[in-house]
This record gives sequence, C-alpha cells and structure tokens, in this order.
Amino acid sequence: MTTLVVVRKGDEIAIAADSLTTFGDTRLAAEHDRTFDKIVHYRGTYIGLCGSAAHQLVFESLLRRHEQLDFSNKFAIFETFRKLHPILKEQHFLNPKEEEDDPYESTQITALLANEHGIFGVFSMREVFEYTRYWAAGSGREFALGAMQALYPRLKTAAAVAKAGLEAGALFDKNSALPLTLYTIKLKPA
Repeated sequence: MTTLVVVRKGDEIAIAADSLTTFGDTRLAAEHDRTFDKIVHYRGTYIGLCGSAAHQLVFESLLRRHEQLDFSNKFAIFETFRKLHPILKEQHFLNPKEEEDDPYESTQITALLANEHGIFGVFSMREVFEYTRYWAAGSGREFALGAMQALYPRLKTAAAVAKAGLEAGALFDKNSALPLTLYTIKLKPA
C-alpha cells in the first residue's frame, strides 16, 4: 500500500509518493530499498503506481518496450491501458480476476499520472479520471485528500499542496512513510 497524490495549481502540476513498501506485516523502508521511488517517468509523463510491489517492475518493463504510448488526455490514457491489458496478461501473467460480478477484467493497477496536459487517475477496470485540482490514491488517500482540501486555498504552489497531502498520508497511514519523492511539471498553455 502507499500514498500517492497529484495536484494542479496555477500553471504547475505536482505528483508525489511515499517510499514505504510493505509485505504483510514487514516494512521495507527507504533506507533499506535502493529503488524506493514509486513514480515512473515516461516521455514527460510521471506515473505513480500503488498496489502490488510487482507493478513497478512490470510497468517499467512495459514502458521500455513500447515506444508509442499516449498519456495526453483521458481518452488516450484509456486506450493506452486498454492496449496494455492483453500484454499484461500474456507477457507478464497478470491475474485479471477480482470479484465474480465485475463487469470487466481487472488490470489490478491503480495509478496517478501527471504531465503537461493535466492530472489523471487510472483504476483497475481502466476507469480514467481527469482532476481539476488534486487527488490521492493508495491506503493513505483519505488523510492526503483531507489535508489537501484544507490547505489548497492557502498554499501557493502545487508542490506545497502535494507535500502537505503526502506528509498527512505518511503520518497517519500505517502503510506509508517518508521520505517522499515529488516531481513538478509546467502545465501546457491552453
């Protein structure tokens, strides 16, 4: 589990993640993990992943092998994840089953994305949302959302809001911890 946040404020976009990996009751803190960053960079898009620790390597592998992935808008992100789903199943042995009555196979991935076009969330049935101000995902999301709701009007930058949300998630969620990683991007003019 984790805490991920994305924030859009003014012409700045920020994405941040905590650094803790957990395996049941065992915690792998950043000081013991050489690659604790949960955010993957792909051609100007930052993708924060939460859920299984296996997602990180699988997704990094996908991004290295596929040159033409499009994360520029809600529909493009949906199409990208739709195209990746059979690859996840066939080449990475994804188990697409969640609940018996689910309408679609699951990708088992929850991700937040940030790029010059905006901030987005992708969820296991390939639902894609574009956010206007901020959002959070992972086990610390409720704490992060509360902090960002309270502080968004008072803080000047997207980075400051993201940091405050992430710090709240890391403070109150048992499956999240500092240090955090944070990236900022300038929003592309309309």
